[in-house]
Amino acid sequence: MAQQVIENAVIGAVVVGAVLALFVVLCRFRRVHTTVDDAVLDAIQRLSKAAPELRSGLTERAADQAAKHLVELLNCVAVGIEDVSGDVMSWDGQANHHHRDMEYAIQSAKDHNRREHVNHEDLPCAQRGSCPMRSAVVVPLIVEGSIAGVLIVVGGVNSNKRLMRMANEIAGFLCTQLELAKLDESKQQLAQAEIRALRAQISPHFLYNALNTISSLIRTDPEQARELLQEFADFTRYSFRTSGLFTTLAEELRNIDRYLMIERARYDNRLNVRLKIAPEVLSVTVPFLVLQPLVENAVKHGVSRKTGGGTVTVIAQDNGNEALISVEDDGVGMDADRLFADLRDAHTTGAHVGIGNINQRMRSVFGDEYALMVETAPGLGMKVTLRVPKFHSGVRADLPDYTASEDEVPTHT
Repeated sequence: MAQQVIENAVIGAVVVGAVLALFVVLCRFRRVHTTVDDAVLDAIQRLSKAAPELRSGLTERAADQAAKHLVELLNCVAVGIEDVSGDVMSWDGQANHHHRDMEYAIQSAKDHNRREHVNHEDLPCAQRGSCPMRSAVVVPLIVEGSIAGVLIVVGGVNSNKRLMRMANEIAGFLCTQLELAKLDESKQQLAQAEIRALRAQISPHFLYNALNTISSLIRTDPEQARELLQEFADFTRYSFRTSGLFTTLAEELRNIDRYLMIERARYDNRLNVRLKIAPEVLSVTVPFLVLQPLVENAVKHGVSRKTGGGTVTVIAQDNGNEALISVEDDGVGMDADRLFADLRDAHTTGAHVGIGNINQRMRSVFGDEYALMVETAPGLGMKVTLRVPKFHSGVRADLPDYTASEDEVPTHT
């Protein structure tokens, strides 16, 4: 009996010891696991802080912001960034007195498009015993096949492989951000080109006919001629402005009203206009010149070709997280299949360039799901509908410097 009690006590002690050991191991594993998670999270946060400024290109401000966070991320002596012409854009950390001593390695990295390694023992140094530098890696920053600058990472230990690996990874990260900056620049240039194409689509015949209409009224109705001349001046000033890829729906509608006022003076009773605008969507940001080509298309290709004329209707209404905008005419219309074929080949045939351009801009700015919706049939007119999100990343109105007309957005029918 006593023997059994002893055996039970020993077994219990072993079990308790095993449980305690397992508990200690789990605690240690948990502690290590948590430390790794924290390190990864910290690295991600520092990289995210280093990235935004670089999206505008390699500038001194971008280099300063990046270097500040990278030197903390790498836990190294210093991080330097130099442009392709040899100017130091940023140096964050210590050992900056050795930058000039490394010029040969920096130039070699540029000339040969390769990484260079520098040992502190190979450099002259008046602080040989106390200098924090032990080695450095110079990596060229290659963007779209050309060198945009160099990255210099200065280490405080002699672990060359680790320093090289860190420098390579960070250089890759910087190059990716600079390539994105190039892409953003290209997108901006493309958007500007699309706007220039839309301006070219503003019919020269409209400009000629507008001036001809105004001149014919000078003797018969000088007051109306003066008013139309002012509207024409405001229309051309807005349409041919050089700043901004986006505007507000209110500004775009004001310009549409100017255009339609001039056209109504020309067509008289053959052109009727209905505008129905919900006030809550006036502040929505839209691509610049997104509506005028659609309205001109409705007048020129729809109503003007219909015997007796017709009506152009512009409606802007609230649709939850979007503004729903439509331009409709009851003119001659056209075969829908032919229209869609023309839109698909507009870049080569030149047919319906205005509608095709706007469709492409809407898709590139907001996504494919925001393509134009077109309804048409022979003899039944045409309706073009746009869905515009009220809020979209990177999209904001960039209004010109001049003071626009103070007239209220029209709501007449």
